[in-house]
Amino acid sequence: MRLGINIDHIATLRQARKESFPDPVEAARECLAGGADGIVCHLREDRRHIQDDDLKRLRKLDTRLDLEMAATDEMVRIALKTKPEMVTLVPEKRQEVTTEGGLDIVKYSKKLKPMIKKLQRSGILVSLFIDPVLDQVKESAVVEAAFIEIHTGAYANAKSMGARRRELEKIFNATEKARLIGLRINAGHGLDYDNVAEITRIPGVEELNIGFSIIARSVIVGIKNAVQEMKGAIG
Repeated sequence: MRLGINIDHIATLRQARKESFPDPVEAARECLAGGADGIVCHLREDRRHIQDDDLKRLRKLDTRLDLEMAATDEMVRIALKTKPEMVTLVPEKRQEVTTEGGLDIVKYSKKLKPMIKKLQRSGILVSLFIDPVLDQVKESAVVEAAFIEIHTGAYANAKSMGARRRELEKIFNATEKARLIGLRINAGHGLDYDNVAEITRIPGVEELNIGFSIIARSVIVGIKNAVQEMKGAIG
């Protein structure tokens, strides 16, 4: 199973003081040295953390880059110019601290399909960040995305073992459906060193995209060690 590291929170720390450091690109290099299989960043419309220049410099690294972005014309133009290996389309709200849920593919299907085609014609794989809901999985195939990324936040934030099992079952069922209809599967959001093991046991999940827990751990042990520890946790 591959591990993609989201380095947004390095930029969050930098932007808190409007400094030139810590540098997300330097952090990305450390993640790769620790065994990361790729780098993930989210260029938000309000540029609250990752900046356009960060994206340009990240693109120059010798690694697979997954650009998370809102489904807007501006972001599509940036993606077509930058050409990351993958774009993950996500919902975005200005007030949210972090992404709060999956993109509603059923609701926005007509808008998304031409965007997906435009990106794919440019050689960019497209993934859709969705909740583990069967209708969303099925519609992701209708709009011809190559991947889905299953939002694991409800599982990660479950307050009881029973609730966690129910959320895990939803993820399992969504993954099983995605495999049957030809979608490839990533997963992420809220995963940490304690809850990641259950997700690694779900057949068909190719990659976990994890950010905050690894960056938080790196404050204590350093980025390289934090990534190595997560690689050990996912096997």
